[in-house]
Amino acid sequence: MNVCRYWRQFCAGLLMIVTPCLTAAEPGLTLFSTRSGPGGQSYSVNIEILILMTLLGLLPVMVLMMTSFTRFIIVLAILRQALGLQQTPPNKVLTGIALCLTLLVMRPVWTTINQEALIPYQAGKISLNEALIDASQPLKKFMLAQTSKTAMSQIMSIAHVTGNPADQDLTIITPAYLLSELKTAFQIGFMIYLPFLVIDLIVSSILMAMGMMMLSPMVVSLPFKLLLFVLCDGWSLITGTLTQSIQGF
Repeated sequence: MNVCRYWRQFCAGLLMIVTPCLTAAEPGLTLFSTRSGPGGQSYSVNIEILILMTLLGLLPVMVLMMTSFTRFIIVLAILRQALGLQQTPPNKVLTGIALCLTLLVMRPVWTTINQEALIPYQAGKISLNEALIDASQPLKKFMLAQTSKTAMSQIMSIAHVTGNPADQDLTIITPAYLLSELKTAFQIGFMIYLPFLVIDLIVSSILMAMGMMMLSPMVVSLPFKLLLFVLCDGWSLITGTLTQSIQGF
């Protein structure tokens, strides 16, 4: 139940952040209207609703761009590669693990967005424009905490903008955040890969010394890598490392 509740907060928060274009449209701007029925009832579709329905399809992209999902899924994929497993765990399982960790790590952000933007907007205390501004602040704060100064400087240089990174909008912060997430994910993946690479080298050297040239070192080393992973409680170690790598969590 808690996961479902935070998932609803997650979707609501993202919708409030990615729909600033709704504020630019005239309230009640009608895309088309029609009359039907004996009483000549009028039916119309507002352009805001059409834009909102279109942006619903962008939610998966928002998950990739503005959360820790990218870091988690890359590290888990590298872990599977390091173990020498091709399709185990399946992609859907890895995606599910990454999504659950994302919901856990982003929980404080969603809670803040829900309390400071979504609830006041639904109660009619603030306008949509104010709700969008209030909703973007916690997310910007989270993304800036994970973004390296080098990545931010590079993106600001490309965009030809200057000033304090905290004052930039999401079009500047998001690509810098993505670059930092990719770098961090590969750094963590490298550290995970090393012990399994050592096992592969040891097994390969032993097989070469024994003259067993036709036997694949990957096949022989797989049980030892799985044994090492189980003995050190690998899943708990990986998930703990990933969550602790998030600044401010």
